Amino acid sequence: MTDEPDTVTEAIARLRAEGYTEDVEQQGGGFTCPACGAGNELDRGVVERIYRFEGPSDPGDEAIVLGVRCGNCDRRGVLASAFGLDADPAAFAHLANLVAPPGVDPPPS
Repeated sequence: MTDEPDTVTEAIARLRAEGYTEDVEQQGGGFTCPACGAGNELDRGVVERIYRFEGPSDPGDEAIVLGVRCGNCDRRGVLASAFGLDADPAAFAHLANLVAPPGVDPPPS
């Protein structure tokens, strides 16, 4: 049994307790740090925590919660996003690369 959060709300609360204080918004394949304004790509090592949630009966209920660190100012924040069918097509490939199981190729960009 793991101590993983069961809901998006629990994942966000856990990250907040761990010091991820900024509210980060996804922009295409990355995010802009709300503290310093720097742009960060999701595939450049700034993602520190990943929680993925799947709806029990509806693939449209998929979501991902990331704990991210700004590569410029080191501030940490939370990025929550739809994943799968409801995801932004420009960002889906980046998110899929982050959560693909070892040995499984993510969808093409």
